[in-house]
Amino acid sequence: MKIKNNTALKKYLIFTAILASSFAVHSQNKIITVTNSLPIDREFETVELTKKSLKLPSSVKLEDYTVKEISSNLVLETQTVDNDGDGIMDVLLFQPKISGSSSKEFEIKLSDNSSATKNINCYSRFVPERTDDYAWENNKVAFRTYGPVAQKMVEDKVAGGTLTSGIDAWLKRVDYPIINKWYEKATNGTGTYHKDTGEGLDNFHVGDSRGVGGIAVKVDDKYYFSKNFTSWKTITTGPIRTSFILTYANWDANGKKITESKLISLDYGSYLSRFEINITGTKSIAAGLTLHDKKGTIGTNIKEGWLSHWEPIDDSEIGTGIVAPKNTLKSFDNHITNDKDLSNLYGNIAVKNHKAIYYVGFGWKKGSPFQTQKDWETYLSSFAEKVNNPLVVKIKK
Repeated sequence: MKIKNNTALKKYLIFTAILASSFAVHSQNKIITVTNSLPIDREFETVELTKKSLKLPSSVKLEDYTVKEISSNLVLETQTVDNDGDGIMDVLLFQPKISGSSSKEFEIKLSDNSSATKNINCYSRFVPERTDDYAWENNKVAFRTYGPVAQKMVEDKVAGGTLTSGIDAWLKRVDYPIINKWYEKATNGTGTYHKDTGEGLDNFHVGDSRGVGGIAVKVDDKYYFSKNFTSWKTITTGPIRTSFILTYANWDANGKKITESKLISLDYGSYLSRFEINITGTKSIAAGLTLHDKKGTIGTNIKEGWLSHWEPIDDSEIGTGIVAPKNTLKSFDNHITNDKDLSNLYGNIAVKNHKAIYYVGFGWKKGSPFQTQKDWETYLSSFAEKVNNPLVVKIKK
């Protein structure tokens, strides 16, 4: 091509620069296909995308991207997470709705509004104003557990302490966050979260039990477990996921030195938190569900990988449950004892490469669609099937 004058040359160079820039932008946009292999409709399952899986250059920022459903042009809610704390976002999260036995295409594209405010539906934090709890929630459920100050208060015989590594269930029945609100009214004296005023309450007793998913190690027919967590680290909060790490002091299981930390996450729409236990000193763990006064009914399905407990609680009922990935739930123990708070339904889960993974949570009759034990166990069975048959993501370009 022959350029006759400088003005034309300048216009040509500007045009080619714009064209190159446009090509560079569009080359960073990606089309992916998400496939549901199960004959059931699926939602509230989180897809995780990385730069590597998207074949994006390391220089790009995942937080600059958004996800569009191609068939509807609907832009989906997204969240980016810095898992390792190096200041660079590692994963891009979104939750598609996929009909049974079908696929959908999505465009991963540079966002026109990356600074848009996002709702914090999935939330967690350290709570120093209530001694030193760590609490977490999503739009369905809430949980908490207890730190070293609460432990020391018990050991020093100071009133108000709590000594347990069990997990407490906060029975919420609203879809908006309640953690800060409930703690605030408790600490400023304007109310209590032990009474239901329309949002739910904490009437779930933990004590020395495993609560909802605390762990133990069994040696010679006796269960041993850690004390309160000693340190915490919040990884993320956002519209789709909250995650954090709890670390525990080394503890003894009849001569076995156990080291333990928990990576816990809770995603939008789920009644179950994901627990990733990093542990040394044992080849298996026992994840427990408290049996309280032993008036409940257990359900077990080792083949599918879940355990359930359904029981009365005040004027309602509650189901608690554990789901483990395929072939990792080896057995269960309906451990009944006269020792206070030590009756638990234990799921014995294999430890591989110093790691054990399971999902644990609850459904309260007043705050969930689960009105019977059958409803609850149907949910656990479906959840297990989805865990073992995750949505499949393939990049098209």
